[in-house]
Amino acid sequence: MSRGPESDDPPAGRIADLDETDQRILAGLRDNGRVSMSALAEQVGVSRATVYTRVENMVARGVITGFSARVDPRKVGFGICTLVFVTVRPQSWKSFRGRVVEMPQVEYCAVTTGQHDAMLLVRGRDVAEVHEFVTEALSVLPEIKAVESVLVMDEVVSRAFLLPDDIPAPAATTQQVGMTRFIRAGDGHAGLESL
Repeated sequence: MSRGPESDDPPAGRIADLDETDQRILAGLRDNGRVSMSALAEQVGVSRATVYTRVENMVARGVITGFSARVDPRKVGFGICTLVFVTVRPQSWKSFRGRVVEMPQVEYCAVTTGQHDAMLLVRGRDVAEVHEFVTEALSVLPEIKAVESVLVMDEVVSRAFLLPDDIPAPAATTQQVGMTRFIRAGDGHAGLESL
């Protein structure tokens, strides 16, 4: 389907344009997803109508993908968290994805680079429950070639999401590409810039 020039959606692979007000709204929602539009407007320093319109616009553009409560896993009975790294057999990705989506024990799954093909975050009431899931439900899947489990000892940081302003901008004085380091020509070396 072609998109007309009036579409607010960014092309695939390009981030949505968010101004400072949008980012302050998202930061407010990150701190308290149940905040009223009036309170959020006061916090951000704009009108309630502006906040409401911008939130609705970010939902329509897919910037905001939903609203949900954050739950402490231990307080609902999940005392064990495990990272399970799996190697997927070639030509089995579609089937693997379909199976993982149907597994309620999997809180999160990401396709990765490196030694393993995917990482799953699995929660359980105790070690025995996680062990049973990994050995009797996950590792026996024909799509999976190898499994490695790592028990999480402590969850130090868990952020709902990051915003561009959360991460400091890199210093622009040097540019490093691979193992080669380029330093911009300074005063007296202006002729080097044209080389």
